Amino acid sequence: MTRRPAVILGDRSLPPGYAHPHASEEARRIAEAGTGLRAQVGSGVHGTSISGQDDRDEMGVCLEPAAFVTGLAQVPAGAGSHATVRFQQYHRHTAWDRPGGLANRSGAGDLDVVVYSARKWARLACEGNPSILLLLFVPDDEVVFRDACGAELVAHADRFVSQRAGGRFLGYLQAQRAAMTGEVGAKTNRPELVAAHGYDSKFAMHALRLGLQGIELLSTGQITLPIPEPDRTYLRSVRRGEIALPEVLAAIADVEARLTALQTGSAVPPEPDRAWVDDWLHRSYLAYWAALGG
Repeated sequence: MTRRPAVILGDRSLPPGYAHPHASEEARRIAEAGTGLRAQVGSGVHGTSISGQDDRDEMGVCLEPAAFVTGLAQVPAGAGSHATVRFQQYHRHTAWDRPGGLANRSGAGDLDVVVYSARKWARLACEGNPSILLLLFVPDDEVVFRDACGAELVAHADRFVSQRAGGRFLGYLQAQRAAMTGEVGAKTNRPELVAAHGYDSKFAMHALRLGLQGIELLSTGQITLPIPEPDRTYLRSVRRGEIALPEVLAAIADVEARLTALQTGSAVPPEPDRAWVDDWLHRSYLAYWAALGG
């Protein structure tokens, strides 16, 4: 029998709405009321954060009222907007509250939070999206909120894990590596790291982390958080720019090769269990709508 994780009824409140397409007040209310799972998913949960430098990244999953699923109801495209969009997520950075608004980079003390519609989250999870899958493996002490619906989701993390994740982890790794070295078409918004170390050390750390976590996921069906030693200490050294670029590139190439090999010889199923996912979505939405009285 699958062990059900504990229910953790923490604070579901979200930062107020903002003039961003996925940050209207109505979207906030939907996400806040319907949240079934929310946790920290950034460097803090990986164990790779640097004191005094990192923001806090959180991700959640919510159920929306029936009118937004079976009907045509939409939400404003941001606070104060007369345009409307389908509800897919509530996405908010507290860094936007400072002068400069949406152009601001998040920094120490800021909160970046996104709460996805359960349907969108499940679709991305079944595709093997690394950032999305991570939510299923967050330890209890990093969970902000988890009700019975969210606990069932976490208990059945294996239903979402498949060989599809291998290609997604590889793609993310390669994008991070391109950004760290400034390849044509890649973007970096941390020129100060390039100036200090000769490469974007944060992108480098993420490229290596993605390789290590992808290898673990395809080998065991799990992602251990925080990242176990000695890899965690090495990743932090990369993050601080203490490792020379040739060594970093060699380490990334090694995990890339191992991850590539696992795409055809991994221990996880070739496809996610979409039948279970559909059943969970169906049952969860019906139960939520019944609780709302509609």
